[in-house]
Amino acid sequence: MTRPTAPGSSLRDLARAHGVSTEYVTDRGDRVIVAADTLVAVLAACGVDASTPDAARRALAARRAADADRLLPPCVVVRAGSAAGLRLPSGAEARVALEDGGEKAPEDPLPPGAHVLHAVAGRRRASAPLLSVPERIPVPERRAWGFLVQLYSVLSRRSWGMGDLADLAELASWSGRALGAGFVQLGPLHAAEPGPLPDPSPYRPSSRRFADPMHVRVEEVPEYRYLDREARRAADSCAARARALNERVLSGGNLIDREVVRALKFEALRHVYRVPAPPGRRAALEAFTAREGGDLTDFATWSALAEVHGSAWRSWPEGLRDPRSPRVAEAREELAEAVAFHRWLAWITDEQLAAAQRVAKDAGMDIGLVHDLAVGVAPEGADAWTLQHCLAGGMSVGAPPDDFNPLGQDWGQPPWRPDALAAEGYRPLAGLLRAGMRHAGALRVDHVMGLFRLWWVPEGRPPSEGTYVRYDAEAMLGVLLLEAHRVGVAVIGEDLGTVERGVREELAARGVLGTSVQRFEYLGGSEGRHGPLPPRQWRRNCLATLTTHDLPTTTAWLSGEHVDLRARLGLLTRPEPEEKAQAAAERDGWLAELSRQGLLPDADGELVALHRFLTRTPSTLLGVWLPDATGDRRPQNLPGTADVHPNWRLPVADGHGRPVPLEDLPGHPRVQAVARVFADGEPHGTKTEERDVRPGP
Repeated sequence: MTRPTAPGSSLRDLARAHGVSTEYVTDRGDRVIVAADTLVAVLAACGVDASTPDAARRALAARRAADADRLLPPCVVVRAGSAAGLRLPSGAEARVALEDGGEKAPEDPLPPGAHVLHAVAGRRRASAPLLSVPERIPVPERRAWGFLVQLYSVLSRRSWGMGDLADLAELASWSGRALGAGFVQLGPLHAAEPGPLPDPSPYRPSSRRFADPMHVRVEEVPEYRYLDREARRAADSCAARARALNERVLSGGNLIDREVVRALKFEALRHVYRVPAPPGRRAALEAFTAREGGDLTDFATWSALAEVHGSAWRSWPEGLRDPRSPRVAEAREELAEAVAFHRWLAWITDEQLAAAQRVAKDAGMDIGLVHDLAVGVAPEGADAWTLQHCLAGGMSVGAPPDDFNPLGQDWGQPPWRPDALAAEGYRPLAGLLRAGMRHAGALRVDHVMGLFRLWWVPEGRPPSEGTYVRYDAEAMLGVLLLEAHRVGVAVIGEDLGTVERGVREELAARGVLGTSVQRFEYLGGSEGRHGPLPPRQWRRNCLATLTTHDLPTTTAWLSGEHVDLRARLGLLTRPEPEEKAQAAAERDGWLAELSRQGLLPDADGELVALHRFLTRTPSTLLGVWLPDATGDRRPQNLPGTADVHPNWRLPVADGHGRPVPLEDLPGHPRVQAVARVFADGEPHGTKTEERDVRPGP
């Protein structure tokens, strides 16, 4: 095998100047030099030609000259209440145009906001975005617990084949009022691609800026009541077919079929869309359209074009591949009715999301809905088309090889270009964060380490041939905090896996909650395996839970069935006896810890005892994976599989694989036993500062 070529000095310096890592340290502590061709490919995706040593030298000289000649940096970030702290040439003048229309001098303390800095030095003039961001956002004052769910999997008997926003409102109302839950955490509700889905994962969406209309409950749209006879007959036909589909999922053993659900809902909603809206409703739609502005127009335009040409926009006629081209403007006029329909769909989806959050808060939930922001988008989707100038074409986000994934990971999603984001004043990032925080009490950020750096993989190469690209973490994290500050939501960072030194500490210092999962909480770290971490040593500022959507359910973990499943699918990386022995040792270690804590024996069993263990931790938020509460043995997602496991298509079920409808949750004995843990333990609403727990992150 040919050994990768090490980069020359000019290429190394050029890469570092653009935030591209020329080496990295593995999870085992080994130092790896990044190959020259990887650096060349990554720089090319950032618009930098380093294809030859001479080209690299020219690009480096040009970069240094541009930096020396620059009056202002591309974007300035300061902590709110501080001055801008600029270094300007002697005699230069500067002013800050505030986002509210006011003006301040750079040396004045600046309020939080997205401002603009203007500078003049002789004949040189420059302007740059100036972001004044909070030092810290507050963490929730009161301890809370709640269910963690993938909404599609929570079906009621009134659903159209998958869980929807009306089901979400009902789940929030019941769990808040009857159980004292403080939140419901959701998987991403982002808009998916239309048509057949190559990957049904909600973590590979078409757009992170708009929720998927597939989650709408058709009958809850007000205009549904005013359908004329013919339209009502057609809509009722869709509803009847959807209920039959729903019954086959709940009672017939069928998987959730998003493609059919989407087709039925869109057919019915087209009839509802044609109902003339009264003046107040028209005004509400116009206000929503004005608020969302160009983002909504772009999304609706892409959606209309995708209905004609398919979602793979790189294969569209050439004039349609650029959202700012004259041909796209013409197509928008030609498809005006379809564009208007997709604007309307975004509006009614937003309305039902808002209603679900109101129901949650009315049920007494301190937080209510916790939305989930995926780490990226599908390369053929709406956001990749609209924001292509800010995304690195020919690159994919992933992860380097580690003990859990020896070959590394390629998630098939284009990363942000750091330079393009800075030039835009981070507005694209702020926009999608704003969308995720709307109608929520908290936002979970998947792979929050991506605010600091991401692993870029050149297309066509294995994940092991990638490298890290650094972002301006002060700006990225600052934008997150600024948007959270504007609307008063908490932020939960998913910080599992390999995390760079200092990242968790920085996030905690800025008020971002972490994520602690029982399977990874060991003395000496998740790799140390020196015994389970006692509850009092868990982090305070985090969401604590037993498992996630990517891990085995707790019932399966306790029985060892997760190893059996992976063995049947040919996914084991070691001999089966070794895997089973390790799984048994991990389980026995935890059961011994439960005994030491006086939590076993428990009349309600080991699963309930493990949830009771969570209440002994100081963690601010406690999450219950809903399939754990029903005794489900099947993982919602089995990473590394596609066709061999029904990822993202399973309804919540009991221990026998029988789906559990939403209406049956209140009477389910295991659900009641788990809920009693939190009623018997520390009560919902206890202030976090009143607990005798260790300080710190």
